[in-house]
Amino acid sequence: MDTGDTAWILASTALVMLMTPGLALFYGGMVRAKSVVNMMMMSFGALGVISVLWVLYGYSMAFGTDLGGGLLGDPGEFFGLSGLMSPDALSGTIPSMLFVGFQGMFAVITVALVSGSIADRAKFWTWLLFAAVWGTLVYFPVAHWVFAFADGDGGWIADRLLAIDFAGGTAVHINAGAAGLALALVLGRRRDFAKGAHRPHNLPLVMLGAGLLWFGWFGFNAGSAVGANGVAAVALVNTVAATGAAMLAWIVVEKLRDGHATSLGAASGVVTGLVAITPACSALNPVGSLILGVVAGAICSLVVDLKFRLRYDDSLDVVAVHLVGGLVGTIAIGFLATADAPAGVDGLFFGGGVDQLWRQAVGAGAVLAYSFVVTYLIGLVLQRTIGFRVDDDHEVVGVDRVHHGESGYEIGSDEVSEDVVTA
Repeated sequence: MDTGDTAWILASTALVMLMTPGLALFYGGMVRAKSVVNMMMMSFGALGVISVLWVLYGYSMAFGTDLGGGLLGDPGEFFGLSGLMSPDALSGTIPSMLFVGFQGMFAVITVALVSGSIADRAKFWTWLLFAAVWGTLVYFPVAHWVFAFADGDGGWIADRLLAIDFAGGTAVHINAGAAGLALALVLGRRRDFAKGAHRPHNLPLVMLGAGLLWFGWFGFNAGSAVGANGVAAVALVNTVAATGAAMLAWIVVEKLRDGHATSLGAASGVVTGLVAITPACSALNPVGSLILGVVAGAICSLVVDLKFRLRYDDSLDVVAVHLVGGLVGTIAIGFLATADAPAGVDGLFFGGGVDQLWRQAVGAGAVLAYSFVVTYLIGLVLQRTIGFRVDDDHEVVGVDRVHHGESGYEIGSDEVSEDVVTA
C-alpha cells in the first residue's frame, strides 16, 4: 500500500461525493421555486439508495470476476463487501475498501444526473424505486463494461474493445444522458412546455452548484488515476483547460445568437467542458483539451434548443449537456489523442488513422443504445403500474408541497408567498 496514493484517493472520494450536493444546488436553482426541494431531494435520494445497493451487490456486479463475455461481474463475490476489509486486500496501491468508496460515488452521481430530465413532474417514491432498478440493471453492468480492467478478463469495452474512457464519459455521461432522454419521453412534456416558460428561479444557486461541481470534478478526473502521480496531474490540467474553453465557447455562441451572455450559459458551459474532458483527460495534451472544450461548448450550446423543435421535454438539458457532451468527448479521442499523453494512443490527427476512432464510436454507441432501451422499458413499467408522473393538479401546485409538505422558501413562520407557490 502506498500512503501517498491512499491519501489522494481518500481526498478524491470526498471531492466526488461533494459533486452530488453540488448537482442538487445546480439543478435546484434551475427549476421553479415550487420544485426546488423535490429537485434537490432526488439527488439526495440517489445518494442514499445507491450507497446501500453499492455495498450490498453493486460493487460486486461492477468489479467482481467476469461471468463471461465481459458483460457482468459476479454479484455474489463481494456481497456486502465480504473479504475486502483485510489489510492485504488492495486495488493497485490503495486499500480495496477505498476503491469501493471512490467508485461508489461515481455510481451515485450517475443516477442523480438522470433526474434533471424529469424535473417538475416525477413522483418522489417512484423515483427512488427507479434509482434502485436502474442502478441494478443499467449502471452496475455498464460500469463493469467500461471500468473493469483484468488483463483480458474484465469488461468488454475496457479489455476487448480497448476504447478509452478514463473517468466515465460513457459509463457516466452518455449513460445518464441516454437514460434522461428515455425518461423524458416516457413521462411526456410538462403542462406549459414552451421556450422561456420555465426560467430558473435562483441563478446564484446554479452558479454555486456549478462551482462545486468543477471543484469536485478534480477528484472525479484526477482521482481516476488511482494514485498521486503524473497521470493525475495531466488529467487535472486538461480538466482546467477544457472547462474554461467550453465555458467561453458557450457564452460566445449565446452572445452571437441572443445578444447577451448569461450566467446560466456560463454554468452550463462549465459542466459541458467537464463532461467532455472526462473520458479524454488522459489521452489529450493541453492544447487538444482546449480544442475539445471549444468544440463541446459550441455544439452543446446549439443543441439545447433542439428539444423545442423536436418536442421532447428534457427539463434541465441532460441530453444536450451530458449525452451530447459525453459523445463529443468520447469520439474526440479518436481524433485528438496523442501518444505523448498517458493513454499512449495516437488519434487520426496525430497519425493514428481510424483505429481508435472506431473503437470509441462502438463503445459510445453500445452504451447509448443499451441505456436508452432498458431505461425506456423500466420507466414504462413503472408509469403503467405504480405511476411515475404526478397528477396534473399536483404539477400545478408544485411537487414540493405535494410530495414533501415543504416549500423551499418560507416567508414568515407559517405563510408562503403566493408568488413563490405559483412561480
